Amino acid sequence: MPRRKNAPDSSTNRSHGPPGGGPSIIAPALWTSGAGYPLNAEERALLAVIATVVRFRKGETIYEAGDHADAVFNIITGVVKSYRDLPDEKQHIVGFLFPDDLVGLAESGKYVNSAEAVTAVTLYRIPTRVLEPRLRRNPNLDFQVIAKLCHELREAQRHAFLLSKQRAVARMGLFIQMLETYQDGQEQVTQEVYLPMTRSDIGAYVGISPEAVSRSFRDLVSRGAITFRDRRHLKIIDRAQLEAVIAEIDTTTVPRRQRTGD
Repeated sequence: MPRRKNAPDSSTNRSHGPPGGGPSIIAPALWTSGAGYPLNAEERALLAVIATVVRFRKGETIYEAGDHADAVFNIITGVVKSYRDLPDEKQHIVGFLFPDDLVGLAESGKYVNSAEAVTAVTLYRIPTRVLEPRLRRNPNLDFQVIAKLCHELREAQRHAFLLSKQRAVARMGLFIQMLETYQDGQEQVTQEVYLPMTRSDIGAYVGISPEAVSRSFRDLVSRGAITFRDRRHLKIIDRAQLEAVIAEIDTTTVPRRQRTGD
């Protein structure tokens, strides 16, 4: 079980004086091509004076669904998962969040989902009671946050499309593409796709069992679409084959007449 926030043995470390000039919110452009625009130095400074740096160990809970939403978090380093607990004590992961993402969006003053550190993470904690007045006084900063929210909506749509795929291997192909797209957006100089999350977390995100995750990875390797350097790093070696796997139809769900062309 993940360690609870604020537990006696919690390693959460809070310190003032945010590094790097303050929070960075980079959202893709809405109506133009390109990677979007980061906050400028003045806008980052406006947030820096109200932000606190917080750190969580891998597996620590950042907040729980239903908690009072008194802050939003901007990821500096590490990966966070946003999830909901299911009645059978399993998790439904609704998203993985990376550096420059916002964590902690809420509804009616309460967090909608829970958030947990997938890796050790460092974040800016920005109190909502002082953030909102600054957004109202700074239209460009307000727009950047709106653009980021639109990005989160697009990610939710991609997740829904992934879950619509019937074949586990097709879901995994789309998941790999999503991680690669994130890395490309961050301009990470690497030909590999990094998998910081466990097989269980991947399964909870794509809607299959951890065993099916491993089988799907082996299937993609056997088809020559990807190769693994180790458990955390893979490389796409045949993009056309990966696309073909994603586009496949599970023939077990297609009526016989449609399959045979009768």
